[in-house]
Amino acid sequence: MTSIKTGEKHIDSLRDGRAVFINGKRVDDVTTHPAFRHAVDSAAAFYDFQARPENVEAMTFDPDGTGQVRVNKAWKMPRDLDEMVDRRRAITQWAELSCGFMGRSPDHLASALVGQRIGLDVFARGGEARAKAFRDYFDYIRREDHYLSYVIINPQADRSRDWGEQAADLVARIVDEDSEGITIRGAKMMGTSTIFANELFVANLQPLKPGEEDLAFCCGLPMNAPGLKVLSRKSYEAAALNKYDNPLSYSFDENDALVYFDDVKVPWDRVFVKGDVDLARAHFHDTPGHVYQNYQAQIRLTTKLKFLTGIAHKITQAIGTTNMPPVVTQLGVLAARVGMVEAALNGMEASGRSVNGYWVPNRHQLYSSQVVTQALYPDVIKTIRELAGGALIMLPSSAEDMFNPELASIIGKTQISGAFDPEGKVKLLKAAWDAVGSEFGSRHTQYEMFYAGAQFVTAGHSFRTYDWDEAGRLVQSLLSSYSLEDLRPAGAESDVAAQ
Repeated sequence: MTSIKTGEKHIDSLRDGRAVFINGKRVDDVTTHPAFRHAVDSAAAFYDFQARPENVEAMTFDPDGTGQVRVNKAWKMPRDLDEMVDRRRAITQWAELSCGFMGRSPDHLASALVGQRIGLDVFARGGEARAKAFRDYFDYIRREDHYLSYVIINPQADRSRDWGEQAADLVARIVDEDSEGITIRGAKMMGTSTIFANELFVANLQPLKPGEEDLAFCCGLPMNAPGLKVLSRKSYEAAALNKYDNPLSYSFDENDALVYFDDVKVPWDRVFVKGDVDLARAHFHDTPGHVYQNYQAQIRLTTKLKFLTGIAHKITQAIGTTNMPPVVTQLGVLAARVGMVEAALNGMEASGRSVNGYWVPNRHQLYSSQVVTQALYPDVIKTIRELAGGALIMLPSSAEDMFNPELASIIGKTQISGAFDPEGKVKLLKAAWDAVGSEFGSRHTQYEMFYAGAQFVTAGHSFRTYDWDEAGRLVQSLLSSYSLEDLRPAGAESDVAAQ
């Protein structure tokens, strides 16, 4: 019988003794804790969805051809454009389960590691043992269909100093090594979804310089590794009273966390980069890893923007403004911008290229889309707020108001709509506020603006990957087609060159 990972199997895997902390206490069981339980259920829903008989072919594939196991198509290394599009459709279906609000769903890290696996030769720069460790790790986590998260940036501290000059035990670094492996001490950010992941991928995306070799490492760890401590931020789920009042934060608060390595031992067969400051960069950027992880993010973001556009349209229906010319303009511009993001997604796929026999999205078009969407997302939120006006403020305090006959009567009179009954209108506007104005919604605006780095970072990627020679060739072609000599009167001389 073919094995496919289910939600129940995933939930069971999280009861492994991992050290997660919130509100000053260690969590006994993340699957039942009020700060995480609904997000855990949403994570499990990804696997239940792929395991449904009607979804198996569309969502999963046989990674080793044995017929014994099927895993999500996010783990597939596409050989051509058709396979890439098929893979993207599976990722889109997962994204739709959370309306695009779970940014670190299992397909994100699967995509990152697929890209790095395509560029396995880059790991060999650090020695064949390191390349073999990564290849074996990839085969293992893919076959298990594991949920991975990662921590790849350092804590914000004194930015006037280099990473190697920060206070002791702040930035995660190698503090010891022996025949069994390396020992890590210090912190990493931002462990989004680590609380309900199976494994943690640890690396350093930020540039390092010679002398910072102890910071230059990459490894994989189980979430219950001894000494691995996860410090959760405030839980928006815990503050969500119910799904009616906060449908998004109630279900999809994937959480972010500081991860501290308290002398964590990593065996050599899980160490992929060690002591090479250039290779710490290269396994992201000289492989398709960085492209693949951000390509997945654009797939998810496209789904999220479609959802928000739908919210915007329904708000105008609820308050009766849809056909007003200024509103039509706003909705039309919003729809056009979302359409351009989707077009960019199609374009980066179609204009991709083969790398080591596998299809890779167009790098520059990907980074172009990221630069645009970083600025676009807060504008989309602003547009929704403008379209809604006071409607997002004048809402019942909670669903409990609807069960009080006296209050329900008043709500029925004041929440009238030509398109919704009072309950439906309140339900829509509650969802809209959760998306754009709640703490959960505000976190998502910040996330979409910075998950790939500050704009100077993404713009830098765009600058480095643009074909400036081709653009310059067009300019030079024009400049070469004429000269001052073409206008010189017969017999006239010029001393411009001499000057």
